[in-house]
Amino acid sequence: MTCVFSRRQLPPTAGLPLHWRDLAGRHADFSADLAQALGIPPPLLTCSGTAALIIALRTLQQRQPDRYQVIVPAWTCPLVALAVHYCPSLKIIPCDIRRGSINFDRQKLAQLCGSQTLAIVVTHLAGRVADTDYAIHVATANGAAVIEDAAQSMGAKNAGKSVGLAGDIGFFSLAMGKGLTTAEGGVLFSRSAELQAALARQIASDLPHHAGWELRRITELWCYWLMYHPDRLDWVYGRQQRAALKRGDTVAAVGDDFTVDDIPLHTLGHYRQRVAAAAFRRFPLWLLDNRQRAERRVVALERLPGVTVMQDGAEQQGVWPFILVLMPDGASRDRAMRRLWSAGLGVTRLFIHVLSGYPAVLPFIQPTSTPNAEDFAARSLSISNSHWVREADFTRILNALRTALATEDAAKES
Repeated sequence: MTCVFSRRQLPPTAGLPLHWRDLAGRHADFSADLAQALGIPPPLLTCSGTAALIIALRTLQQRQPDRYQVIVPAWTCPLVALAVHYCPSLKIIPCDIRRGSINFDRQKLAQLCGSQTLAIVVTHLAGRVADTDYAIHVATANGAAVIEDAAQSMGAKNAGKSVGLAGDIGFFSLAMGKGLTTAEGGVLFSRSAELQAALARQIASDLPHHAGWELRRITELWCYWLMYHPDRLDWVYGRQQRAALKRGDTVAAVGDDFTVDDIPLHTLGHYRQRVAAAAFRRFPLWLLDNRQRAERRVVALERLPGVTVMQDGAEQQGVWPFILVLMPDGASRDRAMRRLWSAGLGVTRLFIHVLSGYPAVLPFIQPTSTPNAEDFAARSLSISNSHWVREADFTRILNALRTALATEDAAKES
C-alpha cells in the first residue's frame, strides 16, 4: 500500500532489491560465487569501487615509481580523479572522447600517453562495453598498464569474457544503484597471478578493519532493503533531489558533490559479503530481464529524430542499469530535463560536468582540451531501466522527449 505522505519515486538505476531472507546472511563465500558466475579469478573485496582503484594505482606505483600520470576519460565520475589524493605524486590526465561516444579519442590518447604514463583507465560507462583494444595497444607501446573501470558494468562481457580481463586490472562497484550492492563495496581482480598477489598484499597493508564504518554500512544496507521501493524512495532520494534542483544545485541533484573525505579506506565486512552472496543468486536472471527490457525501449528511443542511444559493438554484451541518451543539442536536453527531472520517473543526468568542471577535482588533474567530452556532458541524460518503470511511465518519458524535440523544430521553422 502506498504511503499517503509520499509520492511515487522511481530509482535512477536498476538496482537489485534485497529480500528479507538475504539479510540472514547464510551464504558465506561471496568471492568464490563471483569468480564462478563471472568467469574471473577469485576477486579481492574492498570497501568501495574507488578504494579498489586506489589499491590498483598504489600497486602499479610500487612497480613503476618513476611514472606519475594516469589517463582517464574526461567525462567520468569525479571520484576517479579524487582517488589520486590517496596516491601521492600521481596526476590525472583527462583525455577527450570521440564525439557522441564513451570511448577515447584515439588520436588524443596516443598523444597523451608516454614514458610518464603509469596507467590508462578504460571506463565501461553506463553498463556499456568500452573499446579496450586500442588503449591496450597504446599502453603496451609505452610500457603503461591498463585498468578497466567497470564500476557500472558487473556482468558485462567483451568477446564472451567478463569485462576487466582484457586489461591488467579490473574492478566493479557494489555501491547502491550499481546493481548488486553491499551498501558500498568493490570487486578487484587481475588475470595476472603475479598482479593479483600484489593487489592482495596492498589490500592487507592499506585496508584496516574499521568497526564504525562497518556498522554504518550495515545500517545503510538494511535501510536499502527497507526504502528501495517506489513507494518509499521519495523520502530518501526524491525530496533531496527536488530540493537541490530548486536551489539550482545540479551537482547535488545527481550526487556528484564528492570530496576526498567521501573515500574511506577499510575492509568489506563478512556479514555484508554474505548478504550480497545471497542476493547474487538472483543476479543472472535480473541481468537478463534488464537487457530484454532495455532492448525494447532502445528501439522506441532511436525512433526519435536526432536522438542517439549508447549501445555496444560487435561481440560486446553490456548490462543495463539505465539507458544513456544523447539529445541533438544542449537546448533540447535541457527542455527535456525541465519536464522530467523532478517528475519521479527515474530520469536524471549521469555526470554534470567534465572533470575540470568540479572544483574539488582541479588540484588533481592536468588540464587538457576536451571539447567532445564537454559536448557529451551538455547533451546527455539517463533513463532508469528499473523493473519498476512501467510501460505507462516510459510512454510519459517518450512523450516528454518528443515535446522537447518538437519545440526545437518549431523554433527552427520560425
